Amino acid sequence: MPAPRALLAVPAGVAMVVGVDAGLTLLGVWAPVHSGRLSEAHGLLMVLGFVGTLVALERAVALGSPWGYAAPALLGSGALLLLAPGVDRLGHPLLVAGTAGLCLLYVPLWRRQRDDAVLVSALGAVLALGGAVLALGGADLPLALPWLAGFVVLTIAGERLELARLAMPPGAGTSLVLLGLAVTVGVPAATMWPRAGAGALGLVVLLLAAWLASYDVARRTVRGSGLPRFAAACMLAGQGWLAVAGSVWLIAGQPADGAAYDALVHAVFLGFAISMIMAHASSILPAVTRVPLPYRPAMWAPWLLLQVSLVLRLWGGDALGNDLAREVGGAGNAVALLLFFVVAAASTAMGPPGPRPVVAAAREPEVAR
Repeated sequence: MPAPRALLAVPAGVAMVVGVDAGLTLLGVWAPVHSGRLSEAHGLLMVLGFVGTLVALERAVALGSPWGYAAPALLGSGALLLLAPGVDRLGHPLLVAGTAGLCLLYVPLWRRQRDDAVLVSALGAVLALGGAVLALGGADLPLALPWLAGFVVLTIAGERLELARLAMPPGAGTSLVLLGLAVTVGVPAATMWPRAGAGALGLVVLLLAAWLASYDVARRTVRGSGLPRFAAACMLAGQGWLAVAGSVWLIAGQPADGAAYDALVHAVFLGFAISMIMAHASSILPAVTRVPLPYRPAMWAPWLLLQVSLVLRLWGGDALGNDLAREVGGAGNAVALLLFFVVAAASTAMGPPGPRPVVAAAREPEVAR
């Protein structure tokens, strides 16, 4: 039976589905529900409503205190209110309250264990709060983009340090904290000085991608099999897309629209974030919901579709200016994301794979004896 707290993840699922639909509307391709109003909330739904709620829920479970669940509840409620006509503006204060609650979650976690991974993730929560405050103040999403991207990047980087610490050298945590502080300074710099500040942020993000590539165990486990190989492929792909995002910031500054903006947004939030979510889903979902998510080879299909469609969208669409490539790639992104959750749900419902049947040829010596 799922834990009751799993209900707090339902708004995150709704935000993800509606956010994907809104993204298709923005792209100008067929969407199940066409709504220009919801397309304006696409970014907040995906980052704070979907990713933010899940991160806050995972941290609340780690804390183990009832008050901690206020943060995912506020973020999920804020996302749902963004969908309601006439009261959608009430969603923004709840998102601010939810991100503030996420920041507060890290205080007892830090006191419990003064850990570098907790500190880096806490810096990401501070950036999420900054992005939510900007949205509450009426700022356009491109202005809040570095804040929301910083939240996702630092949260996942902290998670990687926490999960792979035993395979990292002693100084890895300290270097990540320094990079996290540099990102935290670079985000407001990119907001105030879109060219020079964003260029500096891009350089730091490239260094962070290099840190992940150097210290993560994925380079070794990708030679394995089963879940370790799948998770490693997801992580390596995510690191590559993070380097793409850093390169866009370094070369183009902080774009407000156009191809560079599209490439930056989707390299961070799809290429990096969703690849990392795919990598960690089998370990995080059971911890949060008490429902196992067994690995199955079918999980490779949405991962491969995500990577191919992103290359098509960013290279063929954004870099080469082919509108058809951008639309087909964007539609492929949406299908890949939804397909992964369909495969995950099916794998959960089917339960752990049974033991492999013994091949007849392998049993012959036993029969002979």
